Amino acid sequence: MIDSASSLPDARPGLIVPARRFYYGWVIVAVAALAMVGTLPGRTQGLGLITEPLITDLAIDRIEYAQINLIATLVGSLFAFGVGSVIDRRGSRVVVTVIAVLLGLVVIAMSRSTTVMALLVFVTLTRGLGQTALSIVSLAMVGKWFRRRLTWAMGVYALVMSIGFMLAFPAVGALVLASGWRTAWAAVGVSLLAAIAPVSWIFTRSTPESAGREMDGDATATRIHDASEDATLGGALASPAFWIFAVASSLYGLVASGIGLFNESVLAERGFAPEVYHSALAVTAMTGLAGNFAAGAWAERGSLRSVLVTAMAVLGAALAALPHVSTTLHVMLQAVAMGIAGGFVMVVFFSFWGRTYGQTHLGRIQGAAQVMTVIASAVGPLILAWCVESTGSYAVAFYTLAATVVVLGLSALVVRIPGERPV
Repeated sequence: MIDSASSLPDARPGLIVPARRFYYGWVIVAVAALAMVGTLPGRTQGLGLITEPLITDLAIDRIEYAQINLIATLVGSLFAFGVGSVIDRRGSRVVVTVIAVLLGLVVIAMSRSTTVMALLVFVTLTRGLGQTALSIVSLAMVGKWFRRRLTWAMGVYALVMSIGFMLAFPAVGALVLASGWRTAWAAVGVSLLAAIAPVSWIFTRSTPESAGREMDGDATATRIHDASEDATLGGALASPAFWIFAVASSLYGLVASGIGLFNESVLAERGFAPEVYHSALAVTAMTGLAGNFAAGAWAERGSLRSVLVTAMAVLGAALAALPHVSTTLHVMLQAVAMGIAGGFVMVVFFSFWGRTYGQTHLGRIQGAAQVMTVIASAVGPLILAWCVESTGSYAVAFYTLAATVVVLGLSALVVRIPGERPV
């Protein structure tokens, strides 16, 4: 690793050129992505891996479990308050390590749950520490290290994180099938304590300045930054752009959580077998990775506004088309559209706050946006369930959501973005 200035001889005699220096921020990107993978036990997809054996083991019905999940998700979203300010004051190194340790202990304790009340407490803590708090610090870690290349860094972060989840989900799922949910869940907790927490402590540095480095590793390529120009949380909340981008990102989370939980039922309504649903999941995951990479490269040279507007257009079309899919090809094309839209939204959500509002209060600002996405993901399945119960079909919900997505896309097209910070 080269971190200090050095030089190498050029091919022409007598000419010395500076060596390319490795920027430590890319290590932070990798550690932050690992920390985000560590949020698995606090996410809907992670809990989904143990849902069936858990409700059988504890003898609870699905409605009771769904109610536990809803309460846990909403209460867990409250963990966002205060996490951002602690990151800004104490630094991400301490915060990410402490949260990883606490989450690991909670997950291990949850693996020993024998009552509904204990399950409610531990699911709430995994939601709060994992889906909310650890997610916030993971995102803030990258935002604290990058300015000029923030969108590119977030694209790489999203790509690495997605690959990590793609490896973690089947590994945990296989362990559940082989050894039961308690053993698998305890193993997840041990992994947080034995791997993610130590790696975070050893390799994380809170900011470039705290490690004696320049922002983005190239001081000549960026304007001199005055931290007094960075927005406070109140300033960000007073900006219409904050709400447009936060609501648009949250709406995608609402759609993804709702469809993710009931996708098999949605496709069954159109006459498709469960195998088609499983194939569509894989297609969405793969195209989501492609969307991460494409959006990161595009936003590096263009604007996050254009990335979000495109994502909303693709998402709106995908939602409007879902009630009309009639062949396997239609399903796969719809899955491709959902994956691309998700990949684009992910990069926008990861990048917008640091690029627009600066790094000084990034933890608080990103935490406020994170609360909105968590709440949206909690209510998404309820909206779809209410719609199908009331109308006998998911179609009305998808048409309504598609129209809402289009309105948000148009709003993002015209809203003023504070500062229009050059990158």
